[in-house]
Amino acid sequence: MLNTYVEHKSGKPLFRLPPLSCDTHCHVFGPFDRYPMTGNRKYTPAEVSVEALTKHHDSLGVQRAVIVHPSIHGTDNRVTLDAIATDPVRFRGIASIDDSISDAELARMNAGGMRGIRFNFNKNLGGFPDLDLVERSVERVRDIPGWHLVMQIDGENVDELDELVRRLPIPFVIDHMGRMNSKAGTGQPDFVKLLDWMKLEGAWVKLTCPERMSPWPYTEALPFARALLEARPDRVLWGLDYPHPNLKTPPDNVDLVNLIPKYTETEAERQALLVDNAARLYGFA
Repeated sequence: MLNTYVEHKSGKPLFRLPPLSCDTHCHVFGPFDRYPMTGNRKYTPAEVSVEALTKHHDSLGVQRAVIVHPSIHGTDNRVTLDAIATDPVRFRGIASIDDSISDAELARMNAGGMRGIRFNFNKNLGGFPDLDLVERSVERVRDIPGWHLVMQIDGENVDELDELVRRLPIPFVIDHMGRMNSKAGTGQPDFVKLLDWMKLEGAWVKLTCPERMSPWPYTEALPFARALLEARPDRVLWGLDYPHPNLKTPPDNVDLVNLIPKYTETEAERQALLVDNAARLYGFA
């Protein structure tokens, strides 16, 4: 295909993203004197401003983004809300909540561009949350139009979460392809069950973080991305996980962008993955 790649400022060729491509998984950290970190955090990142995020996205051709509120800031969602407010046309967000968040705060979050809540279910971030809290939180947001539940899981959690997932009354998004063990292949029972989840009415999945599943050049993760895309081409999302928190060796995002044509086969697939699906889920114009 002609004109598929452009020259990036790094000197590397860069896959040309279609207009209005959306990074559905990125973060802003700090500044910490204004937005303190929690004392019980599992990692301590460097500060990354919304200006730095925007500049990086611009260099890659990313024009929309969903800022996922990071666990280091707990349920103080100001850092994410303030980042969205710098460009509410370009940004949406995902919140972190608990029982201390009032209904009035949820309404303000919705007005400020939040479109869902997120819980981490993986060991490196502290293990399972209180499932009663998860269900209470889902019930509290189920009547807010457009909101959904984002779940970061480990592949080995699929069986344990199956009952919860199947009774969710709102759409749900699985982060990072379920963080499967890529060495076990796409036939492993955990991934087969994840593919079965994709048959559910509310299911979505992010084809993100191949670098957390496979060593560079991340090709072991590509069969998982392809299988999920084929299962639900209308429910797959893309993102970078910038600035790659809690990784000793962050990937070059040019390499991650350049993976896209390795697991997509047509322009229609790429348009859905990069633009249309995110626009539908997050309410971009």
